[in-house]
Amino acid sequence: MHEFDAHACEMALTMAESVRGTTSPNPAVGAVVVRNGHIIATGATQPPGHAHAERVALAQAGAAARGADLYVTLEPCTFQGRTPACTDAIIESGIRHVYYMVNDRDPRMGVGAAATLATHGIGCSQIRYDDARVADTLAPFFMRLTRQRPYMTLKYAMSLDGKIATQSGISQWISGSTSRMRVHQMRAQVDAVLTASGTALHDNPQLTVRLDTPLERAQPTRVLFDSRGRTPITHHMFNTTHAATIVVCTEQASQTWVNQVKAQGVVVIQQAHHGQVTLHDALSQLATRGINHCLVEAGSTFVGALNDAHLIDEIHAFIAPGVIGHHHAPGPIAGKGINTLTNWHQYVIRSATMSGEDVHIHAIHHHAIQLQQLLLEGKETCSPVS
Repeated sequence: MHEFDAHACEMALTMAESVRGTTSPNPAVGAVVVRNGHIIATGATQPPGHAHAERVALAQAGAAARGADLYVTLEPCTFQGRTPACTDAIIESGIRHVYYMVNDRDPRMGVGAAATLATHGIGCSQIRYDDARVADTLAPFFMRLTRQRPYMTLKYAMSLDGKIATQSGISQWISGSTSRMRVHQMRAQVDAVLTASGTALHDNPQLTVRLDTPLERAQPTRVLFDSRGRTPITHHMFNTTHAATIVVCTEQASQTWVNQVKAQGVVVIQQAHHGQVTLHDALSQLATRGINHCLVEAGSTFVGALNDAHLIDEIHAFIAPGVIGHHHAPGPIAGKGINTLTNWHQYVIRSATMSGEDVHIHAIHHHAIQLQQLLLEGKETCSPVS
């Protein structure tokens, strides 16, 4: 274990977290330059086509980077993508030593940053620091590289007795204002907000970020799964003035409806079969469009289908202090379910906190944690990033 500056690591992670949802298809990465025990520059990955975190921090440091140390949450890239290799900028800057937290498993990395920098007399060491936070920031990027689909976060609000609506379908509002504001903050940190036709028809949601302070980035893309093209084109989802929309449908959707939707500026992914949308294929197509992270805000039927297909990676559940009752009132997840508890979908509760009068539970599925661990240990193979 190399000696390293924990304060610098903390700042690098904070910088990475500050740009979540703005960097796809690239990962959210943070970097800091340290000289004589003091942080002299910070950087975070910019939107696609712009500078990576290392280049931002080195540009801010300028000539003071010579002889300093660089801390970064992900191994610096060694190859030319949309932007030049970060190792080139490190070499030119005169940095003395690079400390990074996670190996970049992109096959284009070649011999890796350490070997590349060593030929120029620059030290490069992998360090372990707050693995859970590091994994959280990089999980969406790695999920797309290794599984060719976005990282899927499910959000729902429910009563103490596990209901997301009354028997007549009324759901506004189960959670309190504090929880609803947290949801807007969550939307601001993802690439896309995903729903299905049942929710679109019943609630006519906007699925945009609406915060007290202006959003200093593009709105997340809205993704609507509507197999048969039932959602009226007058609904909020099809107003693309401030936020883009992608519709996933099948050939059951009429060509008239498809043409009308396209005329609104909506991107249509139409699968060539007459049944329900094939979830894995649809998510794979979202991944090819550079979407790393989806927030799911949908009804129990669609969420149940995702759950049955093992496509939920984490859950944010907001539990309100009230009881709805009635056996026809829906819960958050339907689908086929399971018959015994030996094979249930098991999660690890990462946190349980108060959200106003509600309880906010954040849980991560075992398969997502296992993937993160493999990546932290450098044992997972990735496909090239598009």
